Amino acid sequence: MLTSPAAKLVGLLLAVALVLVTGLASLALGVTEIPAATLVEAFLAPDPGSTPQLILLTERLPRAAIAALVGASLAVAGALMQTLTRNALAAPSILGINAGAMCFVVLGSTLFALRSPLSLVWVAFLGALVAALLVALLGRDRSGGISPVRVVLAGVAVTALFVSLAQGLLIIDQERFESLLLWLAGSVAGRDLEVVTPLLPFFLIAAGVCLLLVRQLNLLVLDDEVVKGLGQRTGRVKLLAGAVVIVLAGGAVALAGMIGFVGLIVPHMVRALFGRDHRWVLPGCALLGAGLLLGADTLARFLMPPQEVPVGVMTALLGTPFFLTLARRRSLAP
Repeated sequence: MLTSPAAKLVGLLLAVALVLVTGLASLALGVTEIPAATLVEAFLAPDPGSTPQLILLTERLPRAAIAALVGASLAVAGALMQTLTRNALAAPSILGINAGAMCFVVLGSTLFALRSPLSLVWVAFLGALVAALLVALLGRDRSGGISPVRVVLAGVAVTALFVSLAQGLLIIDQERFESLLLWLAGSVAGRDLEVVTPLLPFFLIAAGVCLLLVRQLNLLVLDDEVVKGLGQRTGRVKLLAGAVVIVLAGGAVALAGMIGFVGLIVPHMVRALFGRDHRWVLPGCALLGAGLLLGADTLARFLMPPQEVPVGVMTALLGTPFFLTLARRRSLAP
């Protein structure tokens, strides 16, 4: 673990370097490889008639930007969920948040014919909220507190419920199923930056709230009795942090579909490096989450060439062994 502030700062700079390296790899590598000189020319001297530049600016650049944004959002949401629930297995994909957002997007697309990005964003937020409330309700023990075991079981049940509902709706609407298939598997391919525009205000507000709460979040790691003894009230902090989770996870699903395990893996990696101080954990999660999803998306292009594997499949392959390892531990504390 990095202990001194200087060492932690170096760690964050290395995370920035990771994002830059994986971002450049995402721009350059694929079925059509783009040389470094072309990357430079595309930004300094754009040529509309150049095929490599056209691929770079219309396909690769939006894809890399969306992958970085989604990876950062899911990682920060996972860190906040683990802090709020004091559960090492908490993540948007594990506790049904992603599934709720996905189900409501499918519901809005099939039954209500919603097509505008902004309307689907609001529907995704609503689905994430409903899923979170269900998990919180089902995860309570007899004393009224959140049980780590119960909340994971509730998340599994809520995920199964919403996934089944979405599948049933798509079976009825076969035409919509074909258009949503890649999105359901979790993919950042085939989208342009216009889909990000409606979400940018929400992501910026969520980032601002995280900055305001970063010190108070450290109190949530402590025992409730200790916090009360310090005279601190954490109810408002929990409410705002929960709202940030809904915005980040719901927005990520609206952009890229069901991408799991990023919110589970990254917070553990970051805490192993920086400890539990959220002043370092949250920016570390944002950077490492962005780098992880950029790298996974780039690697997914080479597993079954010339076909591309959806990045959601890649994160599942990486995350499942990690989840099973955590589940075998006796302690569920983050």
